[in-house]
Parts: sequence; structure tokens; C-alpha cells
Amino acid sequence: MIQDTIEKLKVLQDILSQKFQIEQEIEDLPRTLATKKELVSRLKKSFVEKNEKYEETRKHVAEIRIRLQEAESDREKYESQMDQITTAREYDALEKEIRDASEREQQYRRDLQREEKDLEEQKVRLEREEAMIKAQETELEEERAKIDNVTEERQSKLQDLEKQESDIVPGLDEELMFKFERIIRSKEGEGIVPIRSGVCTGCQMILPNQFVNDVRAGEDILFCPYCSKIVFYTDAEEQLDDVGFSDSDEEGLADLVDDDFDDEIFEDEALLGIDEELSADRDDDSMDDDSDGEDDDEAVGDVDDEGEDDEDEDSDELLDDGEDELDEDDEENLEDEDLEDEDLEE
Repeated sequence: MIQDTIEKLKVLQDILSQKFQIEQEIEDLPRTLATKKELVSRLKKSFVEKNEKYEETRKHVAEIRIRLQEAESDREKYESQMDQITTAREYDALEKEIRDASEREQQYRRDLQREEKDLEEQKVRLEREEAMIKAQETELEEERAKIDNVTEERQSKLQDLEKQESDIVPGLDEELMFKFERIIRSKEGEGIVPIRSGVCTGCQMILPNQFVNDVRAGEDILFCPYCSKIVFYTDAEEQLDDVGFSDSDEEGLADLVDDDFDDEIFEDEALLGIDEELSADRDDDSMDDDSDGEDDDEAVGDVDDEGEDDEDEDSDELLDDGEDELDEDDEENLEDEDLEDEDLEE
């Protein structure tokens, strides 16, 4: 029963992994479209702002033209009055009016040229942005159509996977399926892994022996205590233990050995023989050295005995001399006592 569940989970893992990946792709596809939409929206907003500025400039140009025409009319009117002047004061006043009108006219002309140039530049920029907006909108429509086609294909494949899932899921515990789907979503499509040599292949952590034995027993669905993935025991380890060299393999290896290799082996054996002879000679020399060492030890022992005899003789002589000195002292003491007695008698 547990083994059947494991086999179903293995198949279901591939199905759910593909299913979740396709769902993520379907979810991500509109994001690229949203980015293009945002770009087009920004371009349109910028176009509207620049168009408003363009309209303001155009109105300003129209006002300058009107003022220019007024300045021209004033100048021409004052010039036409020159023939009606009778006094010098009138002439000076009229000349001043003409000069002021001419200055205003020149200033309006310069302003008009500057504003018309600016208006033309704004018009060029607006036309360029308008063309860019149209191109982006075209690309947006093409991208939308492409996304719709891809989404339709993904939806079709997703339905096939859901059908395969529905064929496998019946009979599986709901709580187990809930955990299994969460694991696959969070572990990048991997929810069930084998144990090899006591190691979880999902997280490469060494598992407790008792836990491995429980998994091998196959009495229940167990989860790795480190990565939370479902683990199962594989017979690959037992197959690896049976791998060895057969008789045919040994014969095949023997065929790989060539004559040059045999010659090298014989040379090595000869060198080994020489080494053995040298080691035997070294052993004989060491035995001779040991015997010489024993003779030297005996000679040293004899010398030590002779030294002890000499010391004994010296000590005896010292004792004899001491006794002789004591005897002489005693005789002198007796003679002194005799002399004292004689004196007393007298």
C-alpha cells in the first residue's frame, strides 16, 4: 500500500511540477504586457503635456503677430502725418512717436522669430513622439495577440495535466496531498526524493539510522526532518553491494598486462633479492658487533675486580700502620707513668 502511494507520488511530482510552472508562466505573461502598457501610457501623458505647451506657444505667437501689426500701423500713421507738421515742436514729437513705433516693431519681429522657431521645434518633437506612440501601440497589440495565443496553449496543456492529476489523485490522503503540493511549490518542483547511503538526496543531510530503518520498512509515509520532503528507500545500494569482478573480468584484466610490464616485474624481483642479501649481511655485522661488545664487557669486569683488590690491600696497610702507631703511643705513656712513680718515691 505504501509502495503504491510512493509510486503515485513519483508520477504526480512530475505532473504537479509542470502544472505549477505553467501556472506561473500564465501569471507572468500579462506582466510583460503591463510593462508595455505603462510605457505607452507614459508616452501619451508626455505627449499631452508637450501638446499643451505647444498650443500655449502657438497662441503666444499669434498675439505677437497682432502686436507687430499694431506697431506697423502706428509707424505708418505717424509717418503719414509728417506732411501736416507746421512747427518744430510738432516735428520732434512726431519723430519720437515714429521712433518708438519702429522700436516696438523690431522687438516684436525678434520675439516672433524666436517663438516661431521654438514652435517649430515643439511641433517636430510632437510628431516624433506621436509616431513613437503609434509604434508602441502597434507592438502592444502584437504582444497582446502573442500572449493570448501562448496563454491559450498553456491553458490547453494545463488542462491535460489536470486530467492526468485527476486520474492519480483518487485514493491518496487529502492531508498528504495538501502537504505534498506545498512542498513542491516551495522546493522548486521536488517533493519526493530517495535515500542513498543514509543521506537524503534532497538536502544532502545524513539521516539517523533509526529513521532510515523506518523508511526502509515502508510502513508509513515519512518526511525528511531537515528539508521536509517525502523520502523513500531505494534498492540501488543493494545493487551496488552486489557489484564485483567476475572470472571473465579478471581474465580481461590479465590480457591488459604486456611483456614490458612482466620485465619490469622481474627486474623488481631481482632488486628485491639484492635487498635481501644486503639485509642478511647487515644482520651478520650486527651479530659480530654484539659479540665484540660482550668481550669488552668482560674485560671491563676484570679491570673492575683488579681495582677492588688494590683498594682492599690499601685499606689493610692503613689499618696496620694505625695499630703500630697505637702501640708506640702506649709504650710512651707507660714510660711516663714509671717516671712519675720514681719521682713520688724519692
